[in-house]
Amino acid sequence: MKENIDNADAMILNLLQEDSKLGLDTLAYETGLSVASVQRRLKSLRARKIILREIAIVDPAKVNLPMSFIVMVELERERIDQIDAFIRRANNEPQVQQCYYVTGDADFCLICVAKSMDDFEDLTQRLFFENSNVRKFRTSVAMGRKKVGLQVPVLSNQD
Repeated sequence: MKENIDNADAMILNLLQEDSKLGLDTLAYETGLSVASVQRRLKSLRARKIILREIAIVDPAKVNLPMSFIVMVELERERIDQIDAFIRRANNEPQVQQCYYVTGDADFCLICVAKSMDDFEDLTQRLFFENSNVRKFRTSVAMGRKKVGLQVPVLSNQD
């Protein structure tokens, strides 16, 4: 369902995605709105679940998780209960940063972090080898983090 996003909402969303700690005064100044108007808009954006969460972005290398992996996973059976079970398993694994249900040769694409190859091997044991519904998985080791983010370029419906 397409939400109604005007220019002011788009500006607020783009500013917050850059720095979620911006205060109401700064947001009001940047958008040309009153503080009360920005506050009402933020409440609405959160209530409509356009803003899902406000989080801190942590450098994985600085918390002893320097390795990143892209893993393509193919399931044996694609029944909805099997798909849901795999999604639950991925969601419950802290080392899985992102999980996408995809089309093509694989069923899922996972973005994972680990402190070492041994640590990643333990993760593959838990996620894939202990799961009889995983047919196969292919892993690529990220050579470097060149762009990482979840920012969505927000345009108003008026554009």
